[in-house]
Amino acid sequence: MTITQLEYIVALDTCRHFVLASEKCFVTQPTLSMQIQKLEEELGVKIFDRTKQPVIPTEIGISIIAQARTILREANMIKQLISDKKDTLTGELRIGIIPTLAPYLLPPLYKYMREKYPQINLIIREAITEEVIHELKNNRLDCGIVVTPLEDASIKEDILFYEELFVYVSKKNSLSDKKYILANEIDPSQLWLLEEGHCFRSQILNLCELRKSTDFHFKYETGNIETLKRMVEKSDGITILPELAVMEFSKPQLKLVKRLKDPTPAREVSLVTHRDYIKSRLIKTLKEGILNIVPAQMQKLHNKKVVEINY
Repeated sequence: MTITQLEYIVALDTCRHFVLASEKCFVTQPTLSMQIQKLEEELGVKIFDRTKQPVIPTEIGISIIAQARTILREANMIKQLISDKKDTLTGELRIGIIPTLAPYLLPPLYKYMREKYPQINLIIREAITEEVIHELKNNRLDCGIVVTPLEDASIKEDILFYEELFVYVSKKNSLSDKKYILANEIDPSQLWLLEEGHCFRSQILNLCELRKSTDFHFKYETGNIETLKRMVEKSDGITILPELAVMEFSKPQLKLVKRLKDPTPAREVSLVTHRDYIKSRLIKTLKEGILNIVPAQMQKLHNKKVVEINY
């Protein structure tokens, strides 16, 4: 049994296709297949069911692959220890980030990291929270930038900042003349929401107490905050936006932004890792980069109240 063979079975489990797995490992398909077969012969069990398309692990294979991921994580720790000893910041950092943060946080963060730490290779995946956590647990990501709390004992949460939630109102809407808006003043039939699966949708539903409503329906659902903004601007609708999304608004757009009554509703954004995470120095550097570009006032809770999430 070799580390390389373990890498191959993990890659095949991830890709569920021999050609894609071999490309991921930078070897030929026959080489990858042969090494996996040798491992199966050594262990005396079949790790994968090759009769299925896509290929899937057997029952015992699932346990073997889980242990392989743990072994590879520990093996990578040795490389990290060497890097730390050399006092150099190099390597690859795999980051997951949710779609409601990515468009606003990534551009300045990427610029900061490229300029200050060009030797760090950033691999960024945009995905909903559930997918980010799944990838963390399966060692396909090193860290994630998501909204918390998650209430998952296997995940470590390091709070970064708190985003105030604002109301974005069409100038045709009856609430457009108000300076402050109460959550119960929002008409559910005029509210534009993200599609199912987004934690931000869950927070808005809780904020507006729409789960208790018997009279709300949605004309349209999307996974993109920018689309929600456009729909409000072109209709008589209303939506809720996080703070980073309104920071670069034009003056006409800012006139459509309204605050909710105190205590100000907010969402808690954290840097999350698996409890057995490695690459601690790289992750610490990423955190410093985020805090460097996020306004200081957003890094304190102050009079904000974190809105509950239903995962």
